[in-house]
Amino acid sequence: MSDERKVQEILARYVRATDRRDGKSQGALFTDDATAQIFTKTGPDAYEEVGEPIIGGSGVEYAVDNFMAPHPEGGSSHHVTADHLIEVDGDRAHMNAQFVVFEVRASSRPAGGWPEDAFGAQGAVRPIESGYYDTDLRRVDGEWKIVRHRVLMDMPMAIPGA
Repeated sequence: MSDERKVQEILARYVRATDRRDGKSQGALFTDDATAQIFTKTGPDAYEEVGEPIIGGSGVEYAVDNFMAPHPEGGSSHHVTADHLIEVDGDRAHMNAQFVVFEVRASSRPAGGWPEDAFGAQGAVRPIESGYYDTDLRRVDGEWKIVRHRVLMDMPMAIPGA
């Protein structure tokens, strides 16, 4: 597998861990001294940091496990990433990719079963977030790890206490 594909796979693992609210798996993608930051768009090419940077894989794990709201009953989320721009230079890499997050809410099956005219998937899917992931990676002991991860949100974000 090419280094570009391996780097892209790190982002695929990152978004799946986010969707599952799996802090341990997500934290394992980061180095011990990595930084993760969230920014909101304030102009065409301007962003403002929200909150404090998260430091290291253990910090990322803690943040996912303690600050991400659990999905409600019948709920989940799905991140979609696209247009990955990847540059590899030896043991360092940079990736920038667009993302959209979809909220999924499954309908509960009625006690008497689905109505006779019901067909297909029952529930709703709606986009709730979009932006860019801007990520620096380094090869550590043969594995790509995130050393700097910036989440560039397209819209404002409220974080309690920030």
